[in-house]
Amino acid sequence: MSLTLLLLLEYDGTGYAGWQRQPNAITVQAILEKALEHLFGVRLNAVAAGRTDAGVHARGQVVHARLPANWRPIPEDRIPIALNSHLPEDICIRRAQITEHPIHARYDACARQYSYTLSRIPSVFYRHFCWYVPFPFDPELLSEAAQVFLGRHDFTTFSKHHPAVRSSICTVTEARWEKICPGCWRFYIRADRFLYGMVRALVGAMLQAARRRRTIEELRYALEARNRRYASPLAPPHGLVLERVFYPEHLPIRLWSSEDKPCLENIFLNSSSASSSVLY
Repeated sequence: MSLTLLLLLEYDGTGYAGWQRQPNAITVQAILEKALEHLFGVRLNAVAAGRTDAGVHARGQVVHARLPANWRPIPEDRIPIALNSHLPEDICIRRAQITEHPIHARYDACARQYSYTLSRIPSVFYRHFCWYVPFPFDPELLSEAAQVFLGRHDFTTFSKHHPAVRSSICTVTEARWEKICPGCWRFYIRADRFLYGMVRALVGAMLQAARRRRTIEELRYALEARNRRYASPLAPPHGLVLERVFYPEHLPIRLWSSEDKPCLENIFLNSSSASSSVLY
């Protein structure tokens, strides 16, 4: 009987050249596959739901690996502990599941959610997880700009070119900004699929609108133009987090619990008193 190992993991992408294995770079996939080999005694191919870029983080990445017929049985609840003992501190397995269903982490996913955090407060403590913006902007314009991207659109303008992409049409069901503490805002976006660099391109464009460098109408025109000449500079990768991957309800996936909360507000609750001098 063929079995599939499912993993829910989080990682700090600061020191990695992204998820996908590369010949001359350190990647999350390569590190995870070494840990899997240590644990199971054979080399396994780890397939992720989202192939995050260099410097991008994940809080709810889902990975699958096909287990060999002669694998050494390990209780599910022991797998995260065992794998984490072979992983660096910036990669952590949160949960594991073994299933008879041939679930594919990437192709079976029906939606993904990302977040992007901006801060007007410089801090050494969260410099790797949010974009410090040294100039003032209008948060209301950020929220207004986000509404432009809701719905089904061709996102060619707001994406990187990639020869493997056959369609640039995505359906965005969530696009909103939240003020999570004084001087800090977080953007949440959920869609059925994402293009290369899409979230960073959208954040860059929305910030330009919030700084009144572009109008909301110009963003609409750029989206409809399907031309990368109308794109804004990309937001840096370190503010971006893959929050969660969604699957059809009929698939027997048990990786999340009611205790999971896709947020990092606690990091910001004790922000420096410098927040009182932030220009809004």
